[in-house]
Amino acid sequence: MSAVVLVLGGAAVAVFVWLNGASAGQEPQANPSPSASPTPKPTPLTPAEQLLADADNPLACAVSFAGDGIALEPMLQWQNGLYAGLPIPAQDGLVFAGWYPSVDDAAAFTATARINGADPVSCTDQQIELHGAWKTPEENVAENTQVPILMYHQFTTNPDGESGWLRGNYAYIGDFDAQMNHIATTGFYLPTWDELSAFIDGRLYLPVRSVIITDDDADQSWFDLAAPVVEKYQLLTTSFMITAYRTDPPPSMYVLRRSHTHDMHQAGANGQGRIVNWSVDEIAADLNMSGDLLGAREVIAYPFGHYNDTAKQGVLQAGYEMARTIEPGYVGIGTDKLALPVVRIDYGMGLDALIKRIG
Repeated sequence: MSAVVLVLGGAAVAVFVWLNGASAGQEPQANPSPSASPTPKPTPLTPAEQLLADADNPLACAVSFAGDGIALEPMLQWQNGLYAGLPIPAQDGLVFAGWYPSVDDAAAFTATARINGADPVSCTDQQIELHGAWKTPEENVAENTQVPILMYHQFTTNPDGESGWLRGNYAYIGDFDAQMNHIATTGFYLPTWDELSAFIDGRLYLPVRSVIITDDDADQSWFDLAAPVVEKYQLLTTSFMITAYRTDPPPSMYVLRRSHTHDMHQAGANGQGRIVNWSVDEIAADLNMSGDLLGAREVIAYPFGHYNDTAKQGVLQAGYEMARTIEPGYVGIGTDKLALPVVRIDYGMGLDALIKRIG
């Protein structure tokens, strides 16, 4: 602050000047420098963005979930594989009806758009939002979905089939190709095993045109002939492996490896399979070894289709939830999870035979 005072006395003028509180002859004080602007706080990352930041990988995909009554945290998936472990939410008085890429697809229950563990992960800018849908229990029951579990064994390039007592086990690869093309192009939905379990419980709606494709024994012809067809049509399948004989890596990301037991695919004391001759603890130990080798539990296929109450207890004790038989039939709401029936495919059963059985 400056002040000037004039004192008049005759012709003399005295001038006194104060500058910023200092009298004339004193050094003025410097003006204080303006304070620096505060650094703005960064905008917090959304949960999905945080997942991507932590992953620091261009293949990472943050999947978010939306829908009535759905409050789930986003989860990380990988764009070089299939969706894994998508949640199956629950809500009192409703049945979950799946995940869809848009609100419209969810509202229409568009089966061909529905997303699950049979689908490759595909994201835009490393993110995707999936929309959930619901049905009432009454609607779910009224659909009367019956899920066929197809059971294949070996494969042959010979249209006339193989000779010997296992002739019926060998599906002609031309028939298999036509059957897989039919499933891939006519609107079938391929449930995962956790979805099948939830469907049996009445917690999950599955489309009427649902099918599960399985192979028993993981024969070399499965790897050489059938797996390339599965890869071509991008169809989720399950190969039930006898892990005492082989534990080959999956021949395709569309092939799940599940247990056909470790070493119970042999005759026991009474001529039937070991699984109906052994104790609960022995069965569980075998299945634990198989599950550890494959890195998965969920479901087994009974060797030779043999099972009894002891076998069922062993399956449960080893941490498996389901077991597949060789008994004919379809899976519906309330089916015994430890006695899943199948639709067996034998030599000579072409496309027409498949259509007759699964539509």
